[in-house]
Amino acid sequence: MQVDEKWAFVGKKEKHCDPEEPADAKQGDNWDHVALDPEHCLVVSVVPGKRSAENVEKVVQDFKARPGGRPMNLSTSDEYPAYKAAILNAYGTEMVPPHTGKPGRPQAPYKVAPPELQYATVHKTREKGRMVKVDFRVVFGTVLGVMAALAQSVVSTAINTTFVERHNGTDRNRNARKGRKSYCFSKNWDVHEALTYFTLYSYNFCWPVRTLRVRDAEGH
Repeated sequence: MQVDEKWAFVGKKEKHCDPEEPADAKQGDNWDHVALDPEHCLVVSVVPGKRSAENVEKVVQDFKARPGGRPMNLSTSDEYPAYKAAILNAYGTEMVPPHTGKPGRPQAPYKVAPPELQYATVHKTREKGRMVKVDFRVVFGTVLGVMAALAQSVVSTAINTTFVERHNGTDRNRNARKGRKSYCFSKNWDVHEALTYFTLYSYNFCWPVRTLRVRDAEGH
């Protein structure tokens, strides 16, 4: 699983929105929270809306439900902190602290990451506005576990979010409403949301990805 957010705006830019105006609640900056399967270039889950921990939680929970709740061999994202909490909440095991017999409020239950959960973030180092180095940080699991999961990948040899970022570019090209500088920006939230789902559905099921390997009749 690779997860990322893609920016767009509805109606007007965020700086022109009034937080005290109810009509502006769905105007301004809006993001596609995307969870992608890089091996099949399949968009598994998308949640359009404001960039928030709540929407990150929704996209991770939705992704989890698709394969029946099992964690992926490897999950990667950028360093947006909301992913760590959402992934732990989705895949973590709840632990109930034992009673100590001492007075006071008992410790609340908490979640711990299971051993099979391997999650790493991509860390980018920039100097003078240019990216000069890319490495990774293990959030859940171990470096050995992350590298073992990476060794099983048939599409990548490094920890990255390249595939979901490449898809973001593809979607901007296929959906003019998502262009960074465009007169075709969405004017209405409901239409924006509907077109988001429609274009990603057509990407999954109606548009052949040229980079995917196609097996012949002999399975090669």
